[in-house]
Amino acid sequence: MFLATRELKHSKWRFAMIGMILVLISWLVFILSGLGNGLSSLSAATFKNMDAEYVAFEEGARHSMSRSVISENLVQDLKAHEQVEDAAAMGSHVAVVLKEGNEDDSEKIDVSILGIEPGSFLEPSVVEGKPLTQGGDYQVIINDSLKEQGIEVGDTLEIEGVTEILEVIGFVEGESFNHLPSIFISIDEWRSIHFAAPGSDMGVELPVNAIILQGDSIEQDKLESAIEGIEVTTKKEAINGMPGYTAENGTIMMMLGFLLVISAFVIGVFFYVLTLQKTNQFGVMKAIGASNLFLTKAIVSQITLLATISIGIGIILTYGTAAILPAGMPFALDPMLVFSYAIILLFVSVLSSLISVRKITKIDPLQAIGRVE
Repeated sequence: MFLATRELKHSKWRFAMIGMILVLISWLVFILSGLGNGLSSLSAATFKNMDAEYVAFEEGARHSMSRSVISENLVQDLKAHEQVEDAAAMGSHVAVVLKEGNEDDSEKIDVSILGIEPGSFLEPSVVEGKPLTQGGDYQVIINDSLKEQGIEVGDTLEIEGVTEILEVIGFVEGESFNHLPSIFISIDEWRSIHFAAPGSDMGVELPVNAIILQGDSIEQDKLESAIEGIEVTTKKEAINGMPGYTAENGTIMMMLGFLLVISAFVIGVFFYVLTLQKTNQFGVMKAIGASNLFLTKAIVSQITLLATISIGIGIILTYGTAAILPAGMPFALDPMLVFSYAIILLFVSVLSSLISVRKITKIDPLQAIGRVE
């Protein structure tokens, strides 16, 4: 470490340039991870927030709410199964709402209307106002992001193409579905909105899109065999089945992967060039007794120290960027995710130093001394 710090101080501008590249790479990695996490949350925050582990869809729905229509009567059958701790029906409906009395088309808002049983484990905690109640006459609790549209507790919302009027009685935090803010309503009232067209319920009694299940060790095959006409998936599979979710995350992950590979090459090339420039010095050091292990430790310590400082600066810049981003930007920094990518970047940086280490081990002291000027 002594040799590493001495050289960093002696050639500070050279290493500052390398450090700046590391800062920019780490900054970009953290920004991309924040955008990916933000898009993921925007797409499936409601599913992720649910205190549940499994989801029952219609058989053949391929883990998709939009393809599934099953009967709410199955809730009791599922609850009776020994592996299921609790079950609750859920439905989703994409709609356009407008504050009642406002005829300006620019004020229309795309939302996801989610039908749930009031008081069930699917109902999120209210941060303002009051929760849903049975027979609430189209009362809803909505995501607090809709406050930016001027909506307040007590306001009423019109649904485009439907006669029902929704009354806002409360706000919840961090709830979105299919990239849209969530509006929660009782399952019966959701049904009257979603299946308003004659025959749209396909003859299913009390239709819903899915039934959410609580239980730590549910055997999916066993449950599917016990109850005909359903397919049981994990919550993760249900999230992956949401439109665009897998494609979005796959794109972000591919970009991050390429960025990490590129960073490994860039760092490796920089330190390899520096090693080539110092071949004579390393040869002299080996000639006076420095071992390959000693020189390897010096190189690895140097890269580790430089990468740690650079990644730390990248994290600071990322949180500073997050603080000035617009509120509507789908950006969410998860501390554990930031820590994970920081460790990966550090590992990649150290791993790239192996190119330089291999060059050092092949230096011939006699030839190096002969080239010293």
